[in-house]
Amino acid sequence: MAEVSLRVNVVEALQEFWQMKQSRGADLKNGALVVYEMVPANSPPYVCYVTLPGGSCFGSFQFCPTKAEARRSAAKIALMNSVFNEHPSRRITDEFIEKSVSEALASFNGNREEADNPNTGIGAFRFMLESNKGKSMLEFQELMTVFQLLHWNGSLKAMRERQCSRQEVLAHYSHRALDDDIRHQMALDWVSREQSVPGALSRELASTERELDEARLAGKELRFHKEKKDILMLAAGQLGNMHSSNC
Repeated sequence: MAEVSLRVNVVEALQEFWQMKQSRGADLKNGALVVYEMVPANSPPYVCYVTLPGGSCFGSFQFCPTKAEARRSAAKIALMNSVFNEHPSRRITDEFIEKSVSEALASFNGNREEADNPNTGIGAFRFMLESNKGKSMLEFQELMTVFQLLHWNGSLKAMRERQCSRQEVLAHYSHRALDDDIRHQMALDWVSREQSVPGALSRELASTERELDEARLAGKELRFHKEKKDILMLAAGQLGNMHSSNC
């Protein structure tokens, strides 16, 4: 009986954790509500995603024979990450920035001048870190998801072709939340790709679903993969509506 109570409490504990953060002054623009989403299924394994108030997403990472178990599994990994994210080592500090930039330079054989130039990839990375000094890594990851999606969708390349500097793009999107307008525009881009190259959408969706499942079972943060899937599904729905209206 105690074990059943403990399992139920994981869901409650996650919600209470975020309500506590809000009561202590955390800037939660959309409130402290934790949102669960079950993947439609008639038989196990059941899969559940949980989105935290800041936008980070996690999913059930175990074989779940019931929907309630899937919800608890998602809550468990989200709570672990929420608590770990509070540790001082997860804050972006001057020391953290220097260490991260040095590691990036070493990985890409870059030089120190690149790190000081916001128009280079590493310089843009440094600019992003410095713009988010004092925030946690989970908060930083939420912001980076927007840029990951812009890169994946080809939007960053299109902006460069229009002579937009990296710094202009960073400055614009650093203060813009991922919203339905951005998702809708990206979905339209994929509708256009599918019309130019039939099959492109289904191939990308299959690849994205594999990546999402692998990341979920590994207990990783999922927002980038989940947003990709949602955008592609939105595009598929728009294509379906277009075909229906043409019949």
